[in-house]
Amino acid sequence: MKEISHLGVYGIILEDKRILLIKKNGGPYDGKLDLPGGTIEFIERPEETLFREIEEEVGIKIINYALFDVDSINYNWKHKGDLLNCKHIGIFYLIDKYDGVIKNDLKIDNINDDSKGAEFYKIENLKKYQLSEIAILELEKFGYKILN
Repeated sequence: MKEISHLGVYGIILEDKRILLIKKNGGPYDGKLDLPGGTIEFIERPEETLFREIEEEVGIKIINYALFDVDSINYNWKHKGDLLNCKHIGIFYLIDKYDGVIKNDLKIDNINDDSKGAEFYKIENLKKYQLSEIAILELEKFGYKILN
């Protein structure tokens, strides 16, 4: 089995027991709800990636944020007929102030390649099968129990 790793930067926005999630298009989390964020480009620092990805995938500008966590998960992904053993490493920032309107309906294009839009979801209503593994990992760190 081929092994791959992915390093990404993600934003966590919590409001009134709700979390902001994107509707994922493509990749191992296709069709699931995920934290907004993505891959660090070669020329970027992690914070620059955070600002760029949040604007691309959510449509807002970050005003205040803080490093929350760095962690990883392993999962298997069947991609183009191959079974891949994946290591997903995330740098997570808690965003507590932003400006702009959250876009809940986005088109996939060359700039936004994986978010169909974002919206707030009541955490108590979320189920594991709806979420990316990385989103479950971080929600549990806030003390939430996500049911199957």
